[in-house]
Amino acid sequence: MSELHVHILDEPDRLDELLSMLEPSVRVTTGAESPEVSSCEILVAGVPSRDQVEANGKLRSVVIPWSGVPNRTRALMREFPHVSVHNLHHNALQVAEIAVALLLAAAKWIVPMDASLRRDDWSPRYEESPVVLLDGKNVLVLGSGAIGRHVARLCAGLGMDVTAVRRGSSGDASGRVGPPAGAGPADGGRVRSVAELPSLLPEADALIVCLPLTDETRGLIGESELALMSERAILVNVGRGPVIDETALYNALRDRTLHAAGLDVWYNYPTDGPGRTATRPSAYPFHELDNVVMSPHRAGAPHTPETESLRMRALAELVNAAARGEPIPNRVDLDLGY
Repeated sequence: MSELHVHILDEPDRLDELLSMLEPSVRVTTGAESPEVSSCEILVAGVPSRDQVEANGKLRSVVIPWSGVPNRTRALMREFPHVSVHNLHHNALQVAEIAVALLLAAAKWIVPMDASLRRDDWSPRYEESPVVLLDGKNVLVLGSGAIGRHVARLCAGLGMDVTAVRRGSSGDASGRVGPPAGAGPADGGRVRSVAELPSLLPEADALIVCLPLTDETRGLIGESELALMSERAILVNVGRGPVIDETALYNALRDRTLHAAGLDVWYNYPTDGPGRTATRPSAYPFHELDNVVMSPHRAGAPHTPETESLRMRALAELVNAAARGEPIPNRVDLDLGY
């Protein structure tokens, strides 16, 4: 078996762990300034420079060490169609768990009830409850990639009836699918196409958005789509903020035409260190609404030892596939952006 040279632009915290999982034929080098960057076959880099790609005649694949594709990387790599681009889905389960946590928090009105009791106010216990029972309810999972499939499985575990929505349906005539890899919900839930959203949204008790932001997905859920949803429906977004129209979402929550929401992704982000403690996540005052659970885009990036171990394991799987001459998983379609 011939040697496979992999160069990692920024040395990972758990390099030894990665090395212990790699095939013997894999040689790993690291460092942004290392001359090895110009002779590797696989470059692990989130945002490689033009020189790093252009000067390497051996380069055949770039691996982005996280989910998603930075716009700069997407634009650059479209100029080098002979180099495949891949990313890692190591944090998919973490994102899915936050999605379900937000769903539960919104459905059970956890945040406002916690705030009341912190003021020694027990009155919510004796009032008509806004709490929503999830068991037996219909959940629409928008996006059936790695995150969406985990979300579907977890929701099925709560007793919910799962429908996944993707760019194209792959069910049988009844719309049911089994567990084949990548097809849809791991529990055998239904898979529908995005074109069917107008008929699916009115039946959804919950909508969980797990989509990346692309030209195709921007504003996919707008005023007309939200208007189709029940006043008792709950919306969760762990994809990207602008997949849902900002104005329409705020208005629906403010006017209670949407029951509640759990939001981990936003429309405005800090641009520097000081901004981390002084940046409103939206042009609208979502923070004034008691039917919104707010999370600072942390679903995919909790700083835990498990995260880096999972990243190294996922990277090893990709590299080992290449070393064995197998197709490298998680190839990105640069035209679609994911």
